[in-house]
Amino acid sequence: QVQLVESGGGLVQSGDSLRLSCAASGRSFYAMGWFRQAPGKEREFVATINWNGASTSYADSVKGRFAVSRDNARNTVTVYLQMNSLKPEDTAVYYCAESRTYSNSNRPSDYANWGQGTQVTVSS
Repeated sequence: QVQLVESGGGLVQSGDSLRLSCAASGRSFYAMGWFRQAPGKEREFVATINWNGASTSYADSVKGRFAVSRDNARNTVTVYLQMNSLKPEDTAVYYCAESRTYSNSNRPSDYANWGQGTQVTVSS
């Protein structure tokens, strides 16, 4: 089971950009996803990318502003979430997760491994 570590969060202003990274401790041939959870709210789907990066899917709330990508290196995988035109409603803890399948999914239950999360705060 790979370990996932997110980084890149921080405090930014509305309209700014951030790039989150998710480093895995080993190789993964599964789809990867990004989710987020704001205070008092349930965890929600943000984006997913399939095992080879050929297919992506996004939540409607981030479509056109966020982009997910992955780098499948020989012994590890890194997943990125480029976030542009950030809004205060994007404020949340962002989690990276490894799916149980090769295909994209927006269901948290399809994801087996989760990182610890990284805080993103967008001020107005």
